[in-house]
Amino acid sequence: MSNFDPNAIIRGAQLTLVGAHRALQNPKLFTSDHYRQAAIAVAAGLAIRLIIAIPTIGVRVFIWILGFFVNLEGSQWDNELIDGLTFIEHSVLQVPFLLMSLMRYLTPTMDRMFMDSLDWVDRTYIAKHRGEDPRQLRAMYYENLRLYPTHGDPREGKGKRDAIIAFLIRYGRRAGISLAIYALSHVPVVGRFVLPAASFYTFHAAVGTQPAVIIFGTAIFLPRRYLVTFLQSYFSSRSLMRELLDPYFSRVRYTREQKKLWFRDREGVLFGFAVGFFVFLKIPLLGVLIYGIAEASTAFLLTKITDPPPPPSQAKEYAEGQVRWQNKHEFLNLSLENLDALNIRSNSTGNDPTKTEEPFNKFS
Repeated sequence: MSNFDPNAIIRGAQLTLVGAHRALQNPKLFTSDHYRQAAIAVAAGLAIRLIIAIPTIGVRVFIWILGFFVNLEGSQWDNELIDGLTFIEHSVLQVPFLLMSLMRYLTPTMDRMFMDSLDWVDRTYIAKHRGEDPRQLRAMYYENLRLYPTHGDPREGKGKRDAIIAFLIRYGRRAGISLAIYALSHVPVVGRFVLPAASFYTFHAAVGTQPAVIIFGTAIFLPRRYLVTFLQSYFSSRSLMRELLDPYFSRVRYTREQKKLWFRDREGVLFGFAVGFFVFLKIPLLGVLIYGIAEASTAFLLTKITDPPPPPSQAKEYAEGQVRWQNKHEFLNLSLENLDALNIRSNSTGNDPTKTEEPFNKFS
């Protein structure tokens, strides 16, 4: 459980609160442009709720029409059908999460919010450590990362359309597996073991055999809905974290294997960070707005689990060095008030990071 231990999950949850607080302190988050985007986000949340409600409304209309020809008084199947359809939409297929995630591929707002917040995190760090020796401070993240092309390696030629298709394929594959498992859980006799077995298979690699066996044994006695919600919360939190980190990975290109190891070495902290925001994303209408705050908070998270990026010419060597999280165990044991103590890697160049192009007091 070295990568998924309770301490790592708790630290990730703490970073959720600290990151959100840091992001909300950024004055640029409340410019007229972001206010407009916030209004659009709330409107999008309303649109998402209406889109999700269409199938349920259609079923209700069908049952209402059917009531003219069939006596439905005293029957419960119609209510169970609607309730089951709603549960599948929200908990099995995670349709609201799909639509919110899809929005990031249609507008650059989330990418800009991430970069603006990363700039703010750097400036806040400078202000917090202004009286210290500049040579002992970490290098800045924003100044170099903004130089990286957002499409990664130009020779790959991957555009927005390819990214949307790839996202829909990932979601479709996950939704298909979820539906299949949910359907199999209704099979007589063996159905009660399907979801516990899926829980064991899911957590075996992440937490180890013994904890997975405990999860399996406990899951047998839990209602089906609780198990579905539990599993989907886990998978959706992982998916959310990958989407929130997209502005970073769209710039710093990792190989498939490097990216897999990058996430695995940090999976406990990433899960703790994402699951807190995933819970808040379920708030009607405001979910999309909270998604934006989560994206801004991810900039703060990034400065705690990676080294400052070098110039783009050194991107390949940088990616290779980031697969393993340096100082992971030391960082997990820091107090909440002392999260800057390690600074990942010091500013070995001797440059003064407090000398930025714009004065910090503009944002103070």
